[in-house]
Amino acid sequence: MSGQARKWAWETSASRGTARLVLLSIADRIPDEQCVAYSGLTELMERTHASRNAVRGALTSLVASGDLEICADFEGPQHSTVYRMPRPAAWLAKVAAAQKTDPKLRVEDIEPLADTDPAPSLEDLDEERLRKHRICRKAGSKSDPLRQDLTGSKSAPPRQNLTPPRVTNRPPSGSETDPQNCSEPKVNRKYSSSSAAGLTSAADWQVDDASLSWAQQQGHLDRLGEHGVQTADAKWRHHRAAWGPRSVAAWAADWRCWIAREHSPTPQRPNLYALPGGTSAPQASMTRADAHMAALLAAVDEPTGTE
Repeated sequence: MSGQARKWAWETSASRGTARLVLLSIADRIPDEQCVAYSGLTELMERTHASRNAVRGALTSLVASGDLEICADFEGPQHSTVYRMPRPAAWLAKVAAAQKTDPKLRVEDIEPLADTDPAPSLEDLDEERLRKHRICRKAGSKSDPLRQDLTGSKSAPPRQNLTPPRVTNRPPSGSETDPQNCSEPKVNRKYSSSSAAGLTSAADWQVDDASLSWAQQQGHLDRLGEHGVQTADAKWRHHRAAWGPRSVAAWAADWRCWIAREHSPTPQRPNLYALPGGTSAPQASMTRADAHMAALLAAVDEPTGTE
């Protein structure tokens, strides 16, 4: 039956351009005299070599001219749209009715299709044959016996909003400047007065008895000597002067790591951390670059024991 639909599209339809190609593509898929076929937008784009907007515009013009009908209650595979060509369907229905009355009547003897000859109603489509061609009625359509009333009857109570109200963290009696979280302080916790009370700078931190006991137990006091520990402490304070305030425990842990990494002074090993003047005491006016340069110069000037 696709031949009858294609013949009508070629000889009778007034469509042109992309619309004519789209109509012929749909007519090529028609399987029987009901003139119903499905086609997806992507497939029509591939068959006509047209863009998506061009195919959509062609379908709109074909429906407006009456060359196509959209069967809104049916769908094809992957929810593709189902179309019907009403004029070929009306002609084939007229031929079937005439031959039913007179089986010997030839098609050539039947009067041409007039504008008053209606196409069969979409409600009269044979769904059994449509299912054989993978066309099914949509769930929830008018004739679907399993259709449910999803909107409720007139006498039904209004639907309740099951979505819980939006929960906010703002206390009911709080002022505009109160924080949304009741457990959060009004200022940043990092710089609040409660957390800043135990912070101190590296210059103000004093070596406690526990750190001195640790240095003695680990052998660092014997390895470096009392003067070496003082020198290491002075260098540590010089390098930590730019650091922000920390807790006493944090400074103590950092000081211990510095002492553990400090090298024992030997004649064969130049003091790479030496400062100008042959002393390890830092000068307040020196920048970091000056201190590094002074350390390199002091290392060059010190004897290595290989002279």
